[in-house]
Formats: sequence, structure tokens, C-alpha cells
Amino acid sequence: IIPREASMKTGYLVLADGQVFQGLRFGAEADTVGELVFTTGMCGYVETLTDPSYAGQIVLQTYPLIGNCGIIPEDFEGDCHVRGYVVRERCDHPSNFRSEGDLDGFLKERGVPGLYGVDTRQLTRILRESGVMNALICDQVPPDLSVLRSYSVSGAVEAVTRKEAAVFPPEGGSPRFRVALLDYGAKRNITQELRKRGCEVTVFPASTAAETVLAMEPDGVMLSNGPGDPAENVYQIAQIQKLLGKVPLFGICLGHQLTALAAGGKTYKLKYGHRGVNQPVRDLGGPRTYITSQNHGYAVDAGSVKRGRVSFANANDGTCEGLDYPGLRAFTVQFHPEARGGPRDTAFLFDRFVEWMKGGER
Repeated sequence: IIPREASMKTGYLVLADGQVFQGLRFGAEADTVGELVFTTGMCGYVETLTDPSYAGQIVLQTYPLIGNCGIIPEDFEGDCHVRGYVVRERCDHPSNFRSEGDLDGFLKERGVPGLYGVDTRQLTRILRESGVMNALICDQVPPDLSVLRSYSVSGAVEAVTRKEAAVFPPEGGSPRFRVALLDYGAKRNITQELRKRGCEVTVFPASTAAETVLAMEPDGVMLSNGPGDPAENVYQIAQIQKLLGKVPLFGICLGHQLTALAAGGKTYKLKYGHRGVNQPVRDLGGPRTYITSQNHGYAVDAGSVKRGRVSFANANDGTCEGLDYPGLRAFTVQFHPEARGGPRDTAFLFDRFVEWMKGGER
């Protein structure tokens, strides 16, 4: 019997600073360039791989064993937009009654190259010290790294948004509320959380004009998560400016950042971002600290948003995690209250949104 390692192909992860890590290839047989980011989640790798917010990035898992639960289509959050996948150890034989495939086959089908047998602890330390950087998964280390170093994530929202509007009915009975969801790379569970609360959800492409959204006379507007630099989305920011104050609005992740920009604020890139399911967030209006799921590389400069009031702050680094907009009928959060893989601490924010659409106080 030939050991698996002997039958696998050697590959390399080349960092923009010239460091090289050797591993074994799996997934698609292709080279790829992307922004290398790490996520600390100990569960939910299926949701990670199908989260559109990772578009343009090579994802590094800090949890060592990946693939043991197999691939579960029911848990997909969207299409797979990651450019590469790096793990310490991959599982060839998943054990899960819900599994419908394995990690290697999933990546092959979607043209995503992977690398395993890599020192993910050392890579994470490098990214924590140096910040996120571009990387290349390849068969041979190239002598010239100029293409690698010049890569940037751009046009990401337009690449992941849906092309046409779609309507999703509420779960059971007639709709209590009609919600317009602007899809900047929306995770499917945002729609599901609204449907469970009796909402009919119309999901619009990111290029939809504010006038089109208002014409459907929604009870509320959701702004979704999504990938890339928020300041790049000039058109979307302009549309949010037209929506503010007109209808109850709830923004998540990129939607939080775009709303801040629409209200005259600024955003900036974090050194290595917040990615994982263990981010502590303090509620500045009460005694609670919540454990949240997050996936973002940019943050809102809280002091720059003159029309907003900070509602949540990251307990680790103090960055802005939420904003309320008195007088503009809007509130937003940086974390993911809809996280399918957990934690579920902040799912109550959807209930707040529903109460707000009823006309109640937050």
C-alpha cells in the first residue's frame, strides 16, 4: 500500500515577503494568487468555504483538522468564492450522517486549489505580526514575485452578488412584513432568519437603485455582508444615502461599513482582521458581552461617524462593532447575528428589527 503522502503532489505556499512553506496539494490542480487570511473557527468550515465574504482570499484554518464532517450542502451560505484553502491536516474519510461528499471533491468541483501538511501555527504568527499579505499556491516557486505582490481584491461585490431579484416567502402563513435585502454577498441564513420571523424577503442585486427598493414599499431594508474594501462601492454608498431615514434599515458586516460611509464616516483596513466564531463584543448599552461570529478585514472609524452612536465594541481591541443612527431609522453591526455555525448569542437583533418594523422602540 502506498502511503497517501507518497501518492500526493508537493505544493508550495509562497508569501509576498518571499517566505516559502511546503505542503501537499489537494483540491483543484491549479495555481492561485490571493490575499492570505486566517480564521480561528473550530467549527463551521462548510459555512466558511461558502461565505461570499471570502472572495479573492486564500483561507488559512487555524483549527488543525478540517474535513471530518464532510460536505453538507444544506449548510452552504452561498457559492464558493475562496481562491485557495490551506489546512494543517485534512480528513479523507468524513463521518457525518448529513455528509454528501468530501473536502477534496468539493474543492475540485469548484476549481479551488488546496494545500495541507503546512505549519498553520507559524503562518498565523506571521500574519499576526506582519498583517495579511498576498500569497501564491503553486507547484514551483517562481523566480519573480511581482505578480504576487501587485495582486489586490477588487470588484468583489459585483462578482458575488446575485444577477436578478428573487422573492422568498415566509415560513408558514401569510407575510407579516416585506423586507428588501440588498445582496452584497449575502449569506443565505440572513434570508432564513427573516423568513422564520414571518417576513417575505425580496433579495436585490447590489446594483439596484434606491428608487427601485422604495417602489416596492418595504417594511424594512436589510444590507448584507460582503467582500472587499467598502470604500470601493461608491454606487452602493450613494443608494444607501437615499434610503437612510426613509425606512427601517438593518446592516450586517459590509452593510454596517457601507452605512457608516453613507453617513459621512470613514473605514480603514485592520492589520489581520477578525475572522472566526469567538470574537467578544461588549454591548455599550448594558452589562453583557456577547461571543460573535465575524469575518471582516476592514473596520469603521467610530469617531468619524458624526450621525451615529457606537452601540457595540470589540472587547479585544476596542474597534467599532455596531452603530445606531438616531433620526435615520437605522442600526448596524459588524458581526454576524445570523451565523449558522454559531454562536447564536446575538440572533435577538433580528427580533429587534422586526419590532422596529412594527413601529416599536428599539
